[in-house]
Formats: sequence, C-alpha cells, structure tokens
Amino acid sequence: MSKKTLNKTNLETLGAEQLAALLMEVSMGSADIKRRLRLELSHNLGPVELAQDVRKRLTTLRRSTSFVGWRKRKALIKDLTIQVSMIVEKIAPEDPNIAFDLLWQFIEIAPSVYGRVDDSKGDIGDVFRAAIDRFNEITPRVQLDPNTLADRVWTAIQDNGYGEWDGIIPLMAHALGASGLARLVANVEAYGTSPIENDGEDHEAIQFLRRLRGGDDNVAKRKARFVKWCLQEIAAAAGDTSAYIAQYSNADLTRKDIASEVAMLFLNDAKAEDALDLLLNAQDDERDIGQGAWDSSYIASLIALGRIEDVQAHRWACFMATLNLNHLRDYLKLLPAFDDVEAEDTAMKHVLDFPDFSTALKFSLNWPDLQAAAALVKTRADEIKVDFYPLLTSAAEALRSRHPLAAVLLWRSMIDDALQHDRAFRYGHAAEHLTDCTALDAELVDYETFPTHATYLQTLQIHHDQKSSFWAKTS
Repeated sequence: MSKKTLNKTNLETLGAEQLAALLMEVSMGSADIKRRLRLELSHNLGPVELAQDVRKRLTTLRRSTSFVGWRKRKALIKDLTIQVSMIVEKIAPEDPNIAFDLLWQFIEIAPSVYGRVDDSKGDIGDVFRAAIDRFNEITPRVQLDPNTLADRVWTAIQDNGYGEWDGIIPLMAHALGASGLARLVANVEAYGTSPIENDGEDHEAIQFLRRLRGGDDNVAKRKARFVKWCLQEIAAAAGDTSAYIAQYSNADLTRKDIASEVAMLFLNDAKAEDALDLLLNAQDDERDIGQGAWDSSYIASLIALGRIEDVQAHRWACFMATLNLNHLRDYLKLLPAFDDVEAEDTAMKHVLDFPDFSTALKFSLNWPDLQAAAALVKTRADEIKVDFYPLLTSAAEALRSRHPLAAVLLWRSMIDDALQHDRAFRYGHAAEHLTDCTALDAELVDYETFPTHATYLQTLQIHHDQKSSFWAKTS
C-alpha cells in the first residue's frame, strides 16, 4: 500500500505537532470541525467536562427555531449523531449515570428538531429511534430509583407527539422492576380515572359547541385508547399476559386481528387450547382486516395441538382462497414424494383459473413459474389490469427473454391504457414499451392469435395519430 494513501497508519507518521497544525488549518471556516475538535479536547479532560459541552449543544439545538433546509439537512443529522456517539461511546464507559441523563435529554429535544425540519424521508426519525435503543447499553450500569424512573417515564410518554418515546417502557422494564412497573400502572390508572380537563380559556359557548359536535366524546376516546396502550405496554414489559388481555373487551376479542394477537400470547404461554377457542370465537368476523394473521395463528394453534391433518387442510384452503405462496409451500413440504408434485400441478391449474388476474400473475412470478405466468397473460389478455403498473412492468421484464409474446402483450396493455385515456404523464413510459415491442418483433415468428407488431403499430397510428407528444417520444 502506498505511503501516500490517506489512512490512520500513514497519518500517524506525520507526528502530533504537524497533525495539530493541519487540524487547525482545515478547521478554519468550518464550525462543524471546530465543534468536533472541541468535543475531543473536552473528552481528554474527563467525562464531566465533555458532558458539559454536550449538554450545551443539546440546549442550543432545543432552542433553535430556524428551519433546516435540504442543504443543511446532512449537517444536522451528523451533528445529532455525533452527540449520541459522545454520550454513549465516550461518556457512558466512564460515567454511565451522566450518560443516562444526557441521552434522556437528547430524546427530549426531538420535538424541537422535528418542528424545524421536513422529515418526510424519515432519516431524522432514524437518528432518534437509534438513539433511544442505546439505553440498552447504558441502563444496566446505572443505579436508578424505580419510583423516580417510573414518574420520569410517565412524564415522557404523555408528551410523545412525534413517537420519540416509543419503546421506552420495555427499554426501562428491567430497571423499573416490579415496584417501578406497579408505580407506572398507578400513574396510568390515576390519569384514566381523572376528569377530562377543558381549556380554561375557552368561552362557555365554545365549550357548548364542542360538546354538541361530540368533541368531548372524541377526547374521551383518545384518552381511553392511550390508557389502554400504556397498560398493555406495561403488561408486555412485565410478561403479564393476563393483564395485557384484560385491556380488551369481549367484543374486541371477537375481531380476527385482535384474536390472532392474543392467541399468539396464549401460545407463548403454552395455552394452545385457549388460543384455538379464542380464534374459533372470532371466525365469524366478516371483515378482511386481520384475516391473514388469524389464519397464521389458527395454523400455529393446530400445530401446537398436534392436529397436522387439520393444519394441512387449512393451508390448502387458504391457498385456494388467496393464492398465499407461503401456505402452499408449507403444505407441499409435508407431503410424501411424488404427492407433492401432483399437488403442485393441481395448484398451478387453480392459479390459471383464479378469478383475480393480478393476484394470479403475482403468484406465478413469485413462485416462480414463468411458463404459467406467460400462459396466464396469453389466455386472459383481456383481463390485464393496468392499475397494477409496477406488477405489469416487472412481469414483462421477467418474461421478455423466454416468453417474448407474453411480455409484448403486457407492454401493449400499458401502451393502450396510456393512449386511450390520454394519460400524457405516461407517454414517456408508453414510448419505451413500444420500443421494447419493436425490439422483440425480430424474435417473434408467431404472434399466435394476436396482431403482429406491424398490424398493432398501424392500429395505433390510425386511432391515435393526433397524439403528437406521444409519437415525438418514439422517434
């Protein structure tokens, strides 16, 4: 390796004095570099000195009000990440108590940061989510009073507008212990039974209108949902399945999504019979929501009870109804040799006749069975749904080498949709698809019952000759 390559070993040969001079030079005009160097100098003086600098920086970040545009976004993310690194990697090894308080303070600045930056990409949120997880590294080494910590957690989750405190209860569960969790439950329950507070500044007429519109009911429902969430988080952290389930009403437990969740808790506690009974009690719920989870929980319950024949029957029924790939794979794995081949053939015949074309095409691609996908396209070309544009595009690319006619039919469906419905924003893609059709025309010697490329192109020119913006993109 060249001695001029920029790496740690080569830089060390320059010596401390020359490196110091270089750092002073490169830091001129760069507030970020200067701030980083000061942090390292503070760390050299000890954790208390570094903690003071980190605390000052967090205070500055919390008080800042100027909007952070995209040009300064990366710098902000880097700044936030550095503060977490200083807390967890520099301060925590020497003084975990100070590090714990600083990391808590870091999470507390989240609302201020979110309030002055567009986090549609979620990268700011990623920083805070990663930061809160670092409590796992610090908390076990900190001496904390359970009741004080419980009150601190309760204060935090009441003001969790950006979700910055999500997960704090399970993260603190071990430190809270039984007494701290009990204190947290008491705080939540006291809040739940307290009267709803109205804004004292509201005029009586405004309060009357709010009640008339059901505003108070909405507030009460939000409060009830929050209390329920808190108690379930605490129960889950404590491993108390009964307390977790107790937050659901009998009506809740007849919903498939909730029943499946609770059934899995029963299974974790080796209560397969209870899980199955609960699921069967919810099987009349006709809503689509939670059906997939219900099926998975039902199968898991049957497996736990050793009812393999029933497991296989339900897997097959699920596949027949939804073309769920995983259910079919699991079904075939338990079949004897040769029986699995016959069952797969039966399954693929069902796929070709499945009522929803898009679901059948997606299954064929993911299985994968490109021959079945091609047959599906050619035999049911009039059912191609252009609403699923990404699916059709990926299908055409997958089929173009071995099944060019099927690929051409998919491209034609997208071209026709764009032109027939005047979707000008799709003309560019449609022109690319037409180019692909032209490229494959040389390979296609048999268009079977479908128009040749020349005939199709002539039809387009006859019916859409006025769409000049499209034709301009094809030249």
